[in-house]
Amino acid sequence: MKKALCIIVGFGPGNGLALAKAFGQEGFQLALLSRNPSKHAALTAMLAKENFTFKSFAVDAGDEDSLALAIAQAERELGETGVLIYNAIAPTFLKPTQLTADQLVADFRVNVAGALAATLAVLPGMKARGHGTILFTGGGWALQPWDGAASPSIGKAGIRSLAYTLAQELGGSGIHVGTVLIAGQVAAGTHFDPDKIAEAYLKLHRQPPGQFETEIIYQ
Repeated sequence: MKKALCIIVGFGPGNGLALAKAFGQEGFQLALLSRNPSKHAALTAMLAKENFTFKSFAVDAGDEDSLALAIAQAERELGETGVLIYNAIAPTFLKPTQLTADQLVADFRVNVAGALAATLAVLPGMKARGHGTILFTGGGWALQPWDGAASPSIGKAGIRSLAYTLAQELGGSGIHVGTVLIAGQVAAGTHFDPDKIAEAYLKLHRQPPGQFETEIIYQ
């Protein structure tokens, strides 16, 4: 019998790698989705050395069709999705008046719409099985927007709202939707060490039906 699958959209150094290790140690197979998997060869070599079961997939998180195809391929090759983690972000550091409307919309597709697209791709299977976990990476800018990162601030506010509205809609379905709001700068060796932050995702995932929390604010 295959182990359940954890899909991580937005795999890379820092939070992405820490999440892969945490959920791999939890017993999941891993589907690691990123724009350019070849850039992360050193990271996947590390996972292979630690005997995690994983495959990498190329995806454009801002493209609904790309996400649907990559997730469908991951499920064909690795099995049913037990956990979806959406960790992708478009890191555009500009003030509001330095942005164009097109840039803001393009970023929003990665920062928020991609999370919905990925959710829609895994939701039919989770509903059929009556359980599953969907987790989004949030950020402190959702609560305290910064003008120097206007687009990501809007994105983090949006993904927080998406998590809450999905949690309301799917309440009672057995599917746990949650977000970890990281209210600080992720850095190894600090309180915001990605390995410590990953424990908050595991905490949400482990919560039994009837005790689901929608948000953990990691501060």
